[in-house]
Amino acid sequence: MNSTISAADAGVFHIGGDIAIHRLGFGAMRVTGRGVWGEPADREEALRTLRRLPELGVNFIDTADSYGPGVSEELLREALHPYGGILIATKGGLVRTGPDVWIPLGRPEYLIQRAHESLRRLGVERIDLWQLHRIDPSVPRDEQFGAIKTLLDDGLIRYAGLSEVSVDDIEAASKVFQVATVQNRYNLIDRTNEDVLDYCERRGIGFIPWYPLAAGDLARPGSLLDNVAQRHGASPSQIALAWILKRSKVMLPIPGTSRVAHLEENVAAAKIHLSDEEFAALDREGAARFRASPQQ
Repeated sequence: MNSTISAADAGVFHIGGDIAIHRLGFGAMRVTGRGVWGEPADREEALRTLRRLPELGVNFIDTADSYGPGVSEELLREALHPYGGILIATKGGLVRTGPDVWIPLGRPEYLIQRAHESLRRLGVERIDLWQLHRIDPSVPRDEQFGAIKTLLDDGLIRYAGLSEVSVDDIEAASKVFQVATVQNRYNLIDRTNEDVLDYCERRGIGFIPWYPLAAGDLARPGSLLDNVAQRHGASPSQIALAWILKRSKVMLPIPGTSRVAHLEENVAAAKIHLSDEEFAALDREGAARFRASPQQ
């Protein structure tokens, strides 16, 4: 693929108003095994994928202590340490007992312990961005926010974020610490968190959409998305990613993969510039599909 592709084409965002990153990042969940459990099926290809990131201008990587568990952070260290200007964001707050099993655990002592473990695995003295993976409903959220404040005050993390939260959660957390990022599910056909995105945009909070490439049957042959993709000489998933990037300046998509070719395809989407008319048409179509979906 063309060596001139670069995540820099997606533009820049400043985490916490401070750390400059390219808006198109990388999610390191898929460099683990099936069910986000254990080692990847092709470890060497996963390492090649990670080592390709800085060559493509990707300087924002999202991982979590629960990916593997521990495997993703360990692979990142093996492939990229000492990171050279790459912001490694990680998360804590979920317990893993097997493939595809995710259990929230937000006891303050546990969150602090997991942050220490991430520091060790990543080989850093401070984590630039640490995010609460989920708010544990069995623990008062203020206690969880207090643990994050302790990590900030102790200098173990530089900035903090939240994942899968409501506007009310963000406002409550903001009374305890500066919320630098929010990581919620969002894509062309899933607008559940539209209000959260709008809130983040108004306050300059980075919004990290997970599952950003989903397009459902919008990607079928002959669809609007397919037609736009053909006009740009791109794939439907690239157009879905270009739409995400154009949606908001605080949007920080992190498509993930364990293959170099797929990584390069994703990063190439940073060069795609949708017209306002294309963006609006895709927006209307995606929103209509969301409103018509069974969960609505």
